Amino acid sequence: MAKLTPLGERVLVRRVQESESVRGGLIIPDTAKEKPQEGVVVAVGTGRYDKGQHVPMTVKEGDRVLFGKYSGSDIKIDNEEFLILKEEEIFGILTGSAKPAEKPEKVAAGRR
Repeated sequence: MAKLTPLGERVLVRRVQESESVRGGLIIPDTAKEKPQEGVVVAVGTGRYDKGQHVPMTVKEGDRVLFGKYSGSDIKIDNEEFLILKEEEIFGILTGSAKPAEKPEKVAAGRR
């Protein structure tokens, strides 16, 4: 697997997949679903420099974060989708009551 290390104040995030929901008996197609605004930090850059002083990153690998709907750039690495964005585009770090990040489970054919 290829590894990407973000530069400067950039952060690599894997979006958290929301469970598929059926509203009123209708299945919402993937093209109509909104992308989640929540993700898990996969890699972080070294930080930024302000007036010659190094400012380390606030977020770290494994943090569950919230970001804007149109933040960052979508990228694909080894057929897996990620989002790369600047740390300033992250609204906050989720702690406590947030569910732990999970990879989507594959459903066996014929079972739900």
